[in-house]
Parts: sequence; C-alpha cells; structure tokens
Amino acid sequence: MDLIELNIDGISYSHNQTGAYALILSELNGERKLPIVIGGFEAQSIAIGLEKEITPLRPLTHDLFRNSLEIFNITIKQIIIHKLVDGVFFSSIVYEQNKIEEIIDARTSDAVSLAIRFKAPIYTYEFILSKAGFIEAKIKEKNNEKDENMIKDFVQKQTPKNPLPDDLSSVSEKKLINLLKKLVSTEEYEDAVRIRDEISKRKKKN
Repeated sequence: MDLIELNIDGISYSHNQTGAYALILSELNGERKLPIVIGGFEAQSIAIGLEKEITPLRPLTHDLFRNSLEIFNITIKQIIIHKLVDGVFFSSIVYEQNKIEEIIDARTSDAVSLAIRFKAPIYTYEFILSKAGFIEAKIKEKNNEKDENMIKDFVQKQTPKNPLPDDLSSVSEKKLINLLKKLVSTEEYEDAVRIRDEISKRKKKN
C-alpha cells in the first residue's frame, strides 16, 4: 500500500470531550483532513514543538526522549499512522541507527510529538483517510457552518464514547473491571486511573 504524507494543520480544543484536543493533520497533496483526539499534555507538547520561539525552562518528556536518542546517534526516519480501531489511531515510529532501521509501536500523539522534534515526515494509508478523513470545503458547503464547529462535530463522530459514569460508588466491581479494560484499550488513561483507584479503595475496605 502506498503511503500518504500528512502535514500538521494545528490543534483545536474539543468541547465535546472534557480535557481533549483535536490534532488536525492534512493530506500533503490533497484536500482531506484527519482529526485525531489527544490529551491536554500531548497537545501542549505538540504546540511547544511547533512553536520555535518557546523554549521550556526544563525539558518536556518528548524533549528528554529526543535528547536521549541523539546521544546514541538514533534518529527518527518517519512515523506511520497504520491502524484505526474504534476511533483509536495506532502508529509506528521508524528509528534509524548506523543505517539499521527498527520499528516500534507508539501512541499517535507521542509519535507526532517526536516527529516534530526530529523533523520527520508523517504518513498514513488511503483506507484510514477514506474512513476518518474529511474535506472541509464539502462539509462547509453542506452544513453552512463555521470551520471550527465543523471540525468539532467531525471529531465527535470519530471519538469513542466515554463509558465512565460520574458516580462510581454504585457500579459493581465486575463492571468496573470491564470498564477499566475498555478505557485502557481506547487509551483513556485518566479515567482508567479513576477506575483503578475505586477498585483499590474497595479492596482495602474488604
């Protein structure tokens, strides 16, 4: 399958999911855009990586990782967004050291943050763009809405529904365990921590 190169358009706050942001990638030689929901920390890291005039007083996690790789003469050749399951994007990072390549799995937000810092290209496949991408002009013509609202609405359709209820005290332990597995699989780690803490609290009481 041929790879399609993507550019980073920017980051938009998602009012549909608390604490979530939409990373907007666009097709290099086309009109389609790919929205990817990411967390606040990842959004900050990407934004700082894109803004050349902002230098944190201390290295962020992705800066520390880049510095560590550079010490050992390891570079990032490219990242590939290769899979989409239940609204979750899966990516691979292609590393190179002494002309030898290695590929590891990564969250897309982390992969993009590192790609920015290594000036590495970002790619995906046609089937992912066809499934999750959109053409802004066509949606605008159809819905007659502002660009920002169009992106938010489209991201909402691509975002997995958060299965976590507000009150955990009345939820059975069996259901909590199932929710925990689902949250981990969709990479919603903040909510997963809440579930884990609730289960641990109940075990201490027993």
